[in-house]
Amino acid sequence: MPSLKALRTRINSVKSTRKITQAMKMVAASKLKRAQSQAEQARPYAERMERMLGALAASVAGSPIAPPMLVGTGKEDVHLLVVVSADRGLCGGFNTAVSRFARNRTRALIEQGKTVKILTVGRKGRDFLRREYRKNIVGSIDFVGRKQIGFEDAVEIANQVTEMLEGQQFDVCTLIYNRFKNVITQVPSEQRLIPASIEGAPTETAGGPRAAYEYEPGEEEILAELLPRNLAIQIYRALLESAAGEQGARMTAMDNATRNAGDMIARLTLNYNRQRQANITKELIEIISGAEAI
Repeated sequence: MPSLKALRTRINSVKSTRKITQAMKMVAASKLKRAQSQAEQARPYAERMERMLGALAASVAGSPIAPPMLVGTGKEDVHLLVVVSADRGLCGGFNTAVSRFARNRTRALIEQGKTVKILTVGRKGRDFLRREYRKNIVGSIDFVGRKQIGFEDAVEIANQVTEMLEGQQFDVCTLIYNRFKNVITQVPSEQRLIPASIEGAPTETAGGPRAAYEYEPGEEEILAELLPRNLAIQIYRALLESAAGEQGARMTAMDNATRNAGDMIARLTLNYNRQRQANITKELIEIISGAEAI
Protein backbone atom coordinates (compact mmCIF):
# COMPACT_ATOMS: atom_id res chain seq x y z
CA MET A 1 0.00 0.00 0.00
CA PRO A 2 1.51 3.41 -0.97
CA SER A 3 2.22 5.84 1.82
CA LEU A 4 0.14 8.98 2.39
CA LYS A 5 2.99 11.13 1.08
CA ALA A 6 3.24 9.10 -2.12
CA LEU A 7 -0.52 9.36 -2.65
CA ARG A 8 -0.48 13.13 -2.09
CA THR A 9 2.37 13.50 -4.56
CA ARG A 10 0.53 11.41 -7.13
CA ILE A 11 -2.70 13.38 -6.70
CA ASN A 12 -0.89 16.71 -7.14
CA SER A 13 0.90 15.35 -10.21
CA VAL A 14 -2.36 14.23 -11.85
CA LYS A 15 -3.98 17.57 -11.02
CA SER A 16 -1.13 19.37 -12.78
CA THR A 17 -1.55 17.09 -15.79
CA ARG A 18 -5.28 17.79 -15.85
CA LYS A 19 -4.61 21.53 -15.97
CA ILE A 20 -2.32 21.03 -18.97
CA THR A 21 -4.74 18.82 -20.88
CA GLN A 22 -7.61 21.19 -20.16
CA ALA A 23 -5.58 24.13 -21.44
CA MET A 24 -4.60 22.20 -24.57
CA LYS A 25 -8.24 21.32 -25.16
CA MET A 26 -9.23 25.00 -25.02
CA VAL A 27 -6.40 26.01 -27.36
CA ALA A 28 -7.35 23.30 -29.86
CA ALA A 29 -11.00 24.36 -29.70
CA SER A 30 -10.08 27.97 -30.45
CA LYS A 31 -7.92 26.91 -33.44
CA LEU A 32 -10.47 24.41 -34.70
CA LYS A 33 -13.12 26.96 -35.65
CA ARG A 34 -10.80 28.84 -37.98
CA ALA A 35 -9.23 25.69 -39.43
CA GLN A 36 -12.64 24.13 -40.06
CA SER A 37 -13.88 27.29 -41.76
CA GLN A 38 -10.84 27.38 -44.07
CA ALA A 39 -11.19 23.70 -44.98
CA GLU A 40 -14.90 24.01 -45.76
CA GLN A 41 -14.39 27.14 -47.84
CA ALA A 42 -11.63 25.49 -49.90
CA ARG A 43 -13.67 22.42 -50.82
CA PRO A 44 -16.06 23.79 -53.50
CA TYR A 45 -13.32 25.43 -55.57
CA ALA A 46 -10.96 22.46 -55.31
CA GLU A 47 -13.68 19.94 -56.16
CA ARG A 48 -14.89 21.97 -59.15
CA MET A 49 -11.32 22.32 -60.37
CA GLU A 50 -10.82 18.57 -60.03
CA ARG A 51 -13.98 17.80 -62.04
CA MET A 52 -13.02 20.26 -64.74
CA LEU A 53 -9.53 18.76 -65.08
CA GLY A 54 -11.06 15.28 -65.14
CA ALA A 55 -13.36 16.26 -68.01
CA LEU A 56 -10.44 17.86 -69.84
CA ALA A 57 -8.31 14.75 -69.33
CA ALA A 58 -11.12 12.55 -70.71
CA SER A 59 -11.45 14.75 -73.80
CA VAL A 60 -7.74 14.71 -74.67
CA ALA A 61 -7.02 11.12 -73.66
CA GLY A 62 -4.79 9.49 -76.25
CA SER A 63 -3.68 12.79 -77.75
CA PRO A 64 0.10 12.91 -78.33
CA ILE A 65 0.24 16.59 -77.37
CA ALA A 66 -1.53 16.16 -74.02
CA PRO A 67 0.74 17.27 -71.14
CA PRO A 68 1.95 14.50 -68.75
CA MET A 69 0.64 16.43 -65.74
CA LEU A 70 -2.86 16.00 -67.16
CA VAL A 71 -2.84 12.50 -68.65
CA GLY A 72 0.28 11.00 -67.08
CA THR A 73 3.14 9.22 -68.79
CA GLY A 74 1.05 6.38 -70.15
CA LYS A 75 2.54 3.94 -67.64
CA GLU A 76 1.76 2.94 -64.05
CA ASP A 77 5.05 1.39 -63.01
CA VAL A 78 6.28 3.99 -60.51
CA HIS A 79 3.93 5.51 -57.93
CA LEU A 80 4.60 8.61 -55.85
CA LEU A 81 2.61 8.84 -52.60
CA VAL A 82 2.37 12.27 -50.99
CA VAL A 83 1.43 11.52 -47.37
CA VAL A 84 0.11 14.42 -45.27
CA SER A 85 0.22 14.13 -41.47
CA ALA A 86 0.78 16.41 -38.49
CA ASP A 87 4.05 17.64 -37.02
CA ARG A 88 2.90 17.21 -33.45
CA GLY A 89 1.29 14.41 -31.48
CA LEU A 90 -1.20 14.36 -28.60
CA CYS A 91 -4.09 14.11 -31.06
CA GLY A 92 -5.32 10.57 -30.53
CA GLY A 93 -5.13 8.21 -33.48
CA PHE A 94 -5.06 11.01 -36.07
CA ASN A 95 -1.50 10.43 -37.29
CA THR A 96 -1.59 6.66 -36.84
CA ALA A 97 -4.71 6.31 -39.00
CA VAL A 98 -3.33 8.15 -42.04
CA SER A 99 0.11 6.54 -41.64
CA ARG A 100 -1.37 3.04 -41.55
CA PHE A 101 -3.51 3.90 -44.57
CA ALA A 102 -0.37 4.97 -46.46
CA ARG A 103 1.52 1.88 -45.28
CA ASN A 104 -1.24 -0.44 -46.48
CA ARG A 105 -1.40 1.38 -49.81
CA THR A 106 2.37 1.09 -50.20
CA ARG A 107 2.30 -2.59 -49.32
CA ALA A 108 -0.49 -3.28 -51.82
CA LEU A 109 1.38 -1.52 -54.65
CA ILE A 110 4.61 -3.36 -53.91
CA GLU A 111 2.75 -6.68 -53.96
CA GLN A 112 1.50 -5.73 -57.44
CA GLY A 113 5.09 -5.31 -58.57
CA LYS A 114 5.04 -1.50 -58.60
CA THR A 115 7.85 0.79 -57.51
CA VAL A 116 6.74 3.12 -54.71
CA LYS A 117 8.25 6.45 -53.73
CA ILE A 118 7.00 8.39 -50.71
CA LEU A 119 7.05 12.12 -50.09
CA THR A 120 6.02 12.87 -46.51
CA VAL A 121 4.49 16.14 -45.33
CA GLY A 122 4.62 16.23 -41.53
CA ARG A 123 7.02 14.66 -39.05
CA LYS A 124 4.67 12.06 -37.58
CA GLY A 125 3.94 10.37 -40.89
CA ARG A 126 7.64 10.37 -41.75
CA ASP A 127 8.62 8.82 -38.43
CA PHE A 128 5.96 6.12 -38.80
CA LEU A 129 6.71 5.15 -42.41
CA ARG A 130 10.47 5.15 -42.19
CA ARG A 131 10.35 2.26 -39.72
CA GLU A 132 9.35 -0.05 -42.58
CA TYR A 133 9.86 1.94 -45.79
CA ARG A 134 12.89 4.11 -45.08
CA LYS A 135 14.37 3.39 -48.52
CA ASN A 136 11.13 4.40 -50.25
CA ILE A 137 11.05 7.91 -48.74
CA VAL A 138 12.45 10.33 -51.31
CA GLY A 139 11.69 13.56 -49.47
CA SER A 140 10.26 15.03 -46.30
CA ILE A 141 8.65 18.40 -45.59
CA ASP A 142 7.48 19.72 -42.24
CA PHE A 143 6.10 22.99 -40.92
CA VAL A 144 7.56 22.97 -37.43
CA GLY A 145 7.34 26.43 -35.91
CA ARG A 146 4.72 27.66 -38.40
CA LYS A 147 1.68 29.20 -36.79
CA GLN A 148 -0.41 28.85 -39.94
CA ILE A 149 -0.08 26.99 -43.23
CA GLY A 150 -0.43 29.17 -46.32
CA PHE A 151 -0.94 28.60 -50.02
CA GLU A 152 2.76 29.24 -50.62
CA ASP A 153 3.52 26.07 -48.64
CA ALA A 154 1.32 24.06 -50.99
CA VAL A 155 3.05 25.69 -53.96
CA GLU A 156 6.41 24.56 -52.55
CA ILE A 157 5.21 20.95 -52.37
CA ALA A 158 3.62 21.19 -55.83
CA ASN A 159 6.89 22.50 -57.30
CA GLN A 160 8.77 19.54 -55.85
CA VAL A 161 6.24 17.12 -57.36
CA THR A 162 6.46 18.94 -60.71
CA GLU A 163 10.25 18.69 -60.74
CA MET A 164 10.04 14.95 -60.08
CA LEU A 165 7.52 14.58 -62.92
CA GLU A 166 9.71 16.51 -65.32
CA GLY A 167 12.60 14.29 -64.29
CA GLN A 168 10.45 11.23 -65.12
CA GLN A 169 10.84 9.94 -61.57
CA PHE A 170 7.25 8.64 -61.33
CA ASP A 171 4.22 7.78 -63.44
CA VAL A 172 1.33 8.19 -60.99
CA CYS A 173 1.04 10.61 -58.07
CA THR A 174 -1.47 10.02 -55.26
CA LEU A 175 -2.24 12.31 -52.34
CA ILE A 176 -3.03 10.66 -48.99
CA TYR A 177 -4.44 12.73 -46.12
CA ASN A 178 -7.06 12.83 -43.37
CA ARG A 179 -10.30 14.32 -44.65
CA PHE A 180 -12.10 16.35 -42.00
CA LYS A 181 -15.64 15.10 -41.46
CA ASN A 182 -16.46 16.44 -38.00
CA VAL A 183 -14.77 17.06 -34.68
CA ILE A 184 -14.79 13.38 -33.79
CA THR A 185 -14.25 11.79 -37.21
CA GLN A 186 -11.37 12.24 -39.66
CA VAL A 187 -11.36 9.86 -42.60
CA PRO A 188 -8.07 8.73 -44.22
CA SER A 189 -8.52 9.42 -47.94
CA GLU A 190 -6.57 9.26 -51.17
CA GLN A 191 -6.78 11.42 -54.27
CA ARG A 192 -4.99 10.86 -57.54
CA LEU A 193 -3.24 14.01 -58.68
CA ILE A 194 -1.33 12.83 -61.75
CA PRO A 195 -2.84 11.81 -64.10
CA ALA A 196 -6.04 13.71 -63.42
CA SER A 197 -8.81 11.48 -62.14
CA ILE A 198 -11.70 11.17 -64.62
CA GLU A 199 -13.94 9.19 -62.25
CA GLY A 200 -15.85 12.26 -61.10
CA ALA A 201 -15.89 13.94 -64.49
CA PRO A 202 -19.21 14.23 -66.35
CA THR A 203 -19.45 11.53 -69.03
CA GLU A 204 -21.29 11.50 -72.33
CA THR A 205 -23.47 8.67 -73.53
CA ALA A 206 -21.88 6.10 -75.80
CA GLY A 207 -21.60 7.48 -79.31
CA GLY A 208 -22.80 10.89 -78.13
CA PRO A 209 -20.96 14.19 -78.52
CA ARG A 210 -17.99 15.04 -76.33
CA ALA A 211 -17.33 18.42 -74.82
CA ALA A 212 -15.24 20.64 -77.07
CA TYR A 213 -12.79 23.01 -75.38
CA GLU A 214 -11.61 26.19 -77.04
CA TYR A 215 -8.48 27.81 -75.68
CA GLU A 216 -7.81 31.52 -75.64
CA PRO A 217 -5.06 32.68 -76.00
CA GLY A 218 -3.65 29.17 -76.55
CA GLU A 219 -3.86 25.60 -75.27
CA GLU A 220 -0.24 25.29 -74.19
CA GLU A 221 -0.19 28.67 -72.47
CA ILE A 222 -3.39 28.06 -70.53
CA LEU A 223 -2.52 24.51 -69.48
CA ALA A 224 0.97 25.59 -68.45
CA GLU A 225 -0.68 27.97 -65.95
CA LEU A 226 -3.73 25.90 -65.02
CA LEU A 227 -2.20 22.48 -64.31
CA PRO A 228 0.46 23.55 -61.76
CA ARG A 229 -2.15 25.76 -60.08
CA ASN A 230 -4.58 22.86 -59.81
CA LEU A 231 -1.84 20.70 -58.31
CA ALA A 232 -1.12 23.34 -55.67
CA ILE A 233 -4.83 23.85 -54.97
CA GLN A 234 -5.47 20.15 -54.38
CA ILE A 235 -2.46 19.92 -52.06
CA TYR A 236 -3.55 23.09 -50.23
CA ARG A 237 -7.04 21.63 -49.74
CA ALA A 238 -5.47 18.49 -48.25
CA LEU A 239 -3.28 20.58 -45.92
CA LEU A 240 -6.33 22.51 -44.70
CA GLU A 241 -8.36 19.31 -44.22
CA SER A 242 -5.48 17.78 -42.27
CA ALA A 243 -5.03 20.89 -40.13
CA ALA A 244 -8.73 20.98 -39.22
CA GLY A 245 -8.75 17.26 -38.49
CA GLU A 246 -5.65 17.58 -36.31
CA GLN A 247 -7.24 20.24 -34.12
CA GLY A 248 -10.50 18.30 -33.87
CA ALA A 249 -8.65 15.12 -32.92
CA ARG A 250 -6.49 16.97 -30.39
CA MET A 251 -9.51 18.62 -28.79
CA THR A 252 -11.24 15.24 -28.47
CA ALA A 253 -8.11 13.53 -27.14
CA MET A 254 -7.44 16.25 -24.56
CA ASP A 255 -11.07 16.19 -23.45
CA ASN A 256 -10.82 12.44 -22.88
CA ALA A 257 -7.50 12.90 -21.08
CA THR A 258 -9.02 15.56 -18.82
CA ARG A 259 -11.93 13.27 -17.94
CA ASN A 260 -9.59 10.35 -17.26
CA ALA A 261 -7.43 12.57 -15.04
CA GLY A 262 -10.53 13.55 -13.05
CA ASP A 263 -11.48 9.90 -12.59
CA MET A 264 -7.95 9.05 -11.49
CA ILE A 265 -7.92 11.92 -8.99
CA ALA A 266 -11.19 10.65 -7.53
CA ARG A 267 -9.78 7.11 -7.14
CA LEU A 268 -6.52 8.31 -5.64
CA THR A 269 -8.37 10.61 -3.23
CA LEU A 270 -10.54 7.69 -2.11
CA ASN A 271 -7.44 5.55 -1.54
CA TYR A 272 -5.80 8.42 0.30
CA ASN A 273 -8.77 8.84 2.65
CA ARG A 274 -8.96 5.10 3.28
CA GLN A 275 -5.26 4.91 4.07
CA ARG A 276 -5.47 7.97 6.30
CA GLN A 277 -8.45 6.48 8.16
CA ALA A 278 -6.59 3.19 8.54
CA ASN A 279 -3.56 4.96 9.99
CA ILE A 280 -5.73 6.90 12.45
CA THR A 281 -7.51 3.70 13.52
CA LYS A 282 -4.18 1.96 13.97
CA GLU A 283 -2.86 4.78 16.15
CA LEU A 284 -6.01 4.75 18.28
CA ILE A 285 -5.71 1.00 18.79
CA GLU A 286 -2.08 1.40 19.85
CA ILE A 287 -3.00 4.16 22.32
CA ILE A 288 -5.87 2.15 23.84
CA SER A 289 -3.73 -0.99 24.02
CA GLY A 290 -0.97 0.97 25.77
CA ALA A 291 -3.41 2.48 28.25
CA GLU A 292 -4.89 -0.93 29.13
CA ALA A 293 -1.40 -2.36 29.62
CA ILE A 294 -0.65 0.29 32.23
